[in-house]
Formats: sequence, C-alpha cells, structure tokens
Amino acid sequence: MQGACDAPLTRAGAALHNVSMRSYRKELWFNTDSRVALVNITPQVQEALRASGVQEGLVLVNAMHITASVFINDDESGLHQDYRDWLEQLAPHEPVSKYRHNVGEDNADAHMKRQIMGREVVVAVTDGKLDFGPWEQIFYGEFDGGRRKRALVKIIGE
Repeated sequence: MQGACDAPLTRAGAALHNVSMRSYRKELWFNTDSRVALVNITPQVQEALRASGVQEGLVLVNAMHITASVFINDDESGLHQDYRDWLEQLAPHEPVSKYRHNVGEDNADAHMKRQIMGREVVVAVTDGKLDFGPWEQIFYGEFDGGRRKRALVKIIGE
C-alpha cells in the first residue's frame, strides 16, 4: 500500500512521471521619456509565453533595476494617475536634499516607490494562457526614467 506521499502525481488521470519541464527566458527593455511611467507589458509577456511553448506552469516577471517595479492591476488611466499621486505623496521627489541617499544622486524617492510597488509578479499558466482574474494586466513601473532598463520574463512548465 502506498502512502499519500508515495503516490505518483496525476493530472486528469495521467501519471506525470515523464513530464518534460521547459524553461524560457526573455528580457524586455525600456527607456521611458518621463521620470515616472506605468507601462502595460501584458502583450509582451503573452508573446513570450507563446514563444516558450509552455501550456501549464508559471511566469515570473521581475524588474532588473532597483528603481523600477513590476505589478498587476487594472489598465485604467484614472487609477494610474491615482498611483502616481499617491506614490508622490508617500515619497516625494523633491526636495532631493531631504534624502540621505541623494549624495551625487537624486533618485532616493524612486527606490522607495519601487519598494512600495514591488519587484515581481508570478502568474499561473493554464492551457497556454496567463491565468488572470478579471481586469488584471501586468505593468512595468518606472520611477527614475530616462535611461535603458529591463525586466526579466522567466517561464517554467510543460
């Protein structure tokens, strides 16, 4: 008799002993004109998922810079402006002299905004599609724009 921990994994009655895990990596590059920008990157992540061939698994998307963020929310312009206003109230850019980090730099506020908005998101993949709730989209949040930065898309699954 097999114990619960010894039972083979199954999905829809099929044993998963011979599952071939795939791994796919893509970098998305950004260079925003403005200091603060919220960019919907859902189409680029969906394209990476198609290219990966993964049907069941996980997608990780993370900002590769400490003054940028990746998050999930609604793609609604009023909400985006509310985020900008709220973040500026919490960590105002000026006066730059109020931040100890700003010695030869002026981006301490961007570090704090990134910390609030988060570094990454993980989304389930089901039947080859991002398994979102209603209205969910993936965004790249830039808080110290004007130079090239990137986000990593890492997809694993079968």
